[in-house]
Amino acid sequence: MTAALLLGAAACGGDDGDGGGSGSGGGTTVKIGFMGDLTGPNANIVIPPFQGASLAIDEYNAKNPETKIELVKYDSKGDADTAKNLAQQAVQNDKVVGLIGPAFSGESTTAHPIFEEAEIPTVSPSATRIDLASQGWKYWHRVVANDGVQGPAAAKFLEQAAGSVKKVFVAEEGDDYSTGLSKAIQDQLKADGFEVAVDRIDAQASDYSSTVNKVRTFGPGAMFHAGYYSAAAKLLKQLRDSGITVPWMSGDGSLDNALATQAGQQQAEGAYVSCPCLFATASDEPEVQTFTNNYKQKFNQDPAVYSTEGYDAATVFIKALEAGKTTPKDINDYLTTLTFKGISKEIKFAETGDISANLIYIYQIKSGKLTLLGDANTAKAN
Repeated sequence: MTAALLLGAAACGGDDGDGGGSGSGGGTTVKIGFMGDLTGPNANIVIPPFQGASLAIDEYNAKNPETKIELVKYDSKGDADTAKNLAQQAVQNDKVVGLIGPAFSGESTTAHPIFEEAEIPTVSPSATRIDLASQGWKYWHRVVANDGVQGPAAAKFLEQAAGSVKKVFVAEEGDDYSTGLSKAIQDQLKADGFEVAVDRIDAQASDYSSTVNKVRTFGPGAMFHAGYYSAAAKLLKQLRDSGITVPWMSGDGSLDNALATQAGQQQAEGAYVSCPCLFATASDEPEVQTFTNNYKQKFNQDPAVYSTEGYDAATVFIKALEAGKTTPKDINDYLTTLTFKGISKEIKFAETGDISANLIYIYQIKSGKLTLLGDANTAKAN
């Protein structure tokens, strides 16, 4: 089943980053979806890539009066079953020609097979689970390095942070993303001779005293939380309040300043976060600075986690349209040949749909804000 290009009068578009971006006036309109947690517990790491995508599409529409893009929102709230239902809606009712997302790995697992059957290309700005690239999917892509890259890099940094105590405690939340990242980190730590203890937590729980006691008993030199900032902040606060001060780190699911505000500035101070993404505000490249200024002007806030990846994922589809590719299959075929310098990195897809660029960055919370320490090869624990 292949979705056809939707033709018709262009819808009126807004400039609020709220799913408009379709411009005004005559001509044709193509629908591109965005799927992710836009109002759920981890929305802070999905709204930025959605806004980045909105900015790219608004810029495109301003320069292309004949063929417009309408960005259609699909708010999954991070729920895999909801994402599956929304995928059906996007394919059967809305006839999208492509989709930016799904944002998370779990919802990618349930939703993408529907897009795959419909032969509709997807480009995720943030789903990092390793085995998403080993499903044999032909219409799936992502503009971010996977956890098979992030895990070993984070593990190496944890080893440095742990110092002479060759023990690391890993907390995981049990979802696809968390367990995948957790395993990648554990495998590297064990290969390097570290003792690892693992505890699975309930992300919805409020009391993590059992995990805190296990950490105290194990006596690690460092800790890693594989999961999202909403649970990570609760656990980090309880660890610090109980007097456990060992170096603590999380992955890209926690790369939001809400980690500090929810855990408490004092409790979060010094915490590390790894991410296969570069905050635009940390770059001095002219193109990135222009993106940052335009983003801030449009949304009255700085770009955040995966803002640049959202912009680049949208640009993938924009490049295809500019090349005259307007059907899902033609767009997908074009992506196999596409190479361009994006805002976040060079955008080039491997045959599996993975991105070719594999840089991992390390951030640290200082005075309540995430600051860049450098890439994982050069960043130093302190």
